[in-house]
Amino acid sequence: MTNGDAGNIVSSRGRPFREIQVSCASWGFAGTRMPRLRSGVLFPVRTRTTRTVRLRLSLSGALLCGGVVGEHRKVPDPGQAGDLAEFVALLGELRVYAGMPSYRMLAGRVGSLMRPAREVPVTTVVDVFKTGRRRLDLDLVMAVVRALGVGEEDVAAWREACVKVHGLARTGGPVGVFGQLPAELATFTGRDHVLARLIETATRPDGGVDGGQAARTVVISAIEGMAGVGKTQLAVRTAHQLLRAGHFTDLQLYVNLRGFDPDAPPADPAAVLEAFLRQLGVPAQQIPVPRQERAAMYRDRLRERSALILLDNAADEQQVHDLIPAGPACLVLITSRRSLAGLDGVTPYLIDTFTGSESLDLLMRIVGRGRVTAEPEAATRIVKYCERLPLALALTAARLRSRPGWSLAEHADRMQARRLETIRAGGRAIRPVFDLSYRNLAEPLQHAFRLLGHHPGPDVTPALLAALAESPVHEAETALEQLQDENLVRQTTSGRYELHDLLRAYAAELAAADPEPDPTAPIARLASWAVATGHAAAQAIGAQPLPDLLPEQAAPSTPFAGYDQGLAWFDDERHNLSAIQDSADRAGLHPRVWQLAAIQNEYCIVRQQFNDFLPMQHLAVLAAQAAADPAAEALMLSSLGSFYWRMDRLEEAEDPCRRALEIYQTLPDIVGRARALVEYGTVRGQRGNHEHGVALLTQALDLCHGHHMRQDRARALLNRGLLQQRLGRLTEAFADTHQAIAIHRHSDDRRSEALAIGNLAFFHLIDADLDSAFGLYRQEHQLALSLSDTFLQADALLGIGETHATAGDFDQARQAWQQARHLFEQINHHRAAQVQQRLDAIENERPTSWTPTDWGDPQQTGQKGA
Repeated sequence: MTNGDAGNIVSSRGRPFREIQVSCASWGFAGTRMPRLRSGVLFPVRTRTTRTVRLRLSLSGALLCGGVVGEHRKVPDPGQAGDLAEFVALLGELRVYAGMPSYRMLAGRVGSLMRPAREVPVTTVVDVFKTGRRRLDLDLVMAVVRALGVGEEDVAAWREACVKVHGLARTGGPVGVFGQLPAELATFTGRDHVLARLIETATRPDGGVDGGQAARTVVISAIEGMAGVGKTQLAVRTAHQLLRAGHFTDLQLYVNLRGFDPDAPPADPAAVLEAFLRQLGVPAQQIPVPRQERAAMYRDRLRERSALILLDNAADEQQVHDLIPAGPACLVLITSRRSLAGLDGVTPYLIDTFTGSESLDLLMRIVGRGRVTAEPEAATRIVKYCERLPLALALTAARLRSRPGWSLAEHADRMQARRLETIRAGGRAIRPVFDLSYRNLAEPLQHAFRLLGHHPGPDVTPALLAALAESPVHEAETALEQLQDENLVRQTTSGRYELHDLLRAYAAELAAADPEPDPTAPIARLASWAVATGHAAAQAIGAQPLPDLLPEQAAPSTPFAGYDQGLAWFDDERHNLSAIQDSADRAGLHPRVWQLAAIQNEYCIVRQQFNDFLPMQHLAVLAAQAAADPAAEALMLSSLGSFYWRMDRLEEAEDPCRRALEIYQTLPDIVGRARALVEYGTVRGQRGNHEHGVALLTQALDLCHGHHMRQDRARALLNRGLLQQRLGRLTEAFADTHQAIAIHRHSDDRRSEALAIGNLAFFHLIDADLDSAFGLYRQEHQLALSLSDTFLQADALLGIGETHATAGDFDQARQAWQQARHLFEQINHHRAAQVQQRLDAIENERPTSWTPTDWGDPQQTGQKGA
């Protein structure tokens, strides 16, 4: 160093040195162990001419350093750091101020201050104080600052300074820091949970590896979802939040890979690598031509960098494979409409549409809080028509903002009439976004997606798509899996796939634009499949076969193993069946309309869902009449009457039952006539015409001959036994009911057996045989549990409570009735009110004795007809 330089020496904080050589005592080391310094260590300072020079430390009894005599005892101010080198120098001054603790001592303190606490190597702490560093770990630096005695009130200033100097860092290379990230949207809202997960994975010491035992590797997070769901904005928000927190401040690279772009093909990974390398300071003439060599150079350049790479709109795994760095301090955020599950080391984040509150919040941010709160119902309708899709909401809101004279209600009406057409703003619209996803499909997948536009129900299975496509089930399943990988369908339950409603509307438009020669053919195929499969499922749960009234159709490819499988199929498909029936009705497929009702009759009885099925049954009657099919009309009328009497709407039940019997008397259908007599006889008996009911049921028994009518005979016996009891003929009631139970057991019809056992239990209760009643009601309850039949469980508990009350044990009766009431309420059954009457009676009247017949009509005490 020249004499001229010596006169201009300044400290790292810009103040002149008044004295270069100072004694060790003046630096706070008098009376303490002398710090061991190596001769020749360089200490950087700057001259007033801004040239950087370095002073050497000499151990010849004196210490040459960049301190200021008389000021060395002040706590360094981190806010004065102008760059990363000055910040590191201030950390060194802080260590001196703290009494120059050894690096080993610091490492011990720092480890306990990290979150989570861990062992920190001494070399890691030494590296923090090296002035040639390109970056610092923010969490580690804060732990060092705390270990050097800085109070929590001042730690924030060191954190702020550290973040600032990283943002302004001059790394010494020709490139510097790349801040290529797109700007955040001021209207960004929601996504709190997934945003927190993305940031946690990016910042965990183990690199997001579960268990934390693996060595840290590059973190790869793939944000996936359907078009318009907000993947890019979530990735951009994640990146900016990480930067604001001091992470990945060395370098940020961004590229739109154009995986789904209307105007350009997907970006070539080799071209992306060339652009990245040039941005990393590699001269163009030094960039190799082969893609593999470019990828190797790219990984080498990022090996020791803390870099964030945002790969937006990726086409597939192959496109991004060579754009993944190997440096463990790097983060890669990828967005794609396709699943990238095949990419090694990737953590997928499948994002869904907004919640209702997030949707309204976005509307308020764009349209204005005042307009939205002034028309809350219209705002809710707009959210509904946008189906909570962020892009659809943003476009709709932007259009409303540009039309201050429009009311939200008026625009909601427009959307209701022409949903896809109205979701646009300026030159942007939702339909072209969907077009991109559709055009990127192979032709077989395009065909499968169009076929989904014909399906009116809420979800689809491989079997249902196979029926639409007239293809094997395994091919349909493969197509649905591929559509899921494209995020055009989603699988919320194993084996069941859904379309977002806007995509459903788009698929319907595509289907309408490419009609089959017979426009009704797709729904006809669906309805035929539903009838054939539903008939097999109905047989599995004990329904009477209807071979003469069903269409010729092959049996379902997967037969039902038993009652549970059949019931589960109806539980899963009930909404689809209702939608298919409505579509078949609009298409004029009258036979399929009533057949779809016929196959669900037994399921409706099992689940006691009469209110839901009643409109379907009325539609079926009209369809049978439109088809000019008297046998079908009689069958549908009989079922309608059955629904009514099971709902305790006896007056409305009588007319359809009578009309059904009248039609059957004109037809050579013995089975149908017998069944109509059972329904009409049951209704007449329940309306108080017990003798007439017995007579009609006896006529039915006279027709029930042969093996194929055993179940019909059992139903007639069961219901006649009930009327016999009401007429005081208990012996005849026992006889009829025992015969019915024997037939049901022989036929393995467990539900009908449970019904009959419940009736038999009541007869024993009336006969004051309480032990037999208890035993039979418990049998009914066990059967009901095995069948997952809520109605029968409640009915058995009602009877058990009745028996306890008759025995004078009102506490046990109360417990059983409370359980029964809860179950009846679950299925919205009118008997819940009857159970509540019993509970009120024992609470308010506190009877000393109880007789089941105190309640008048025995039907209200738990027994029931088949």
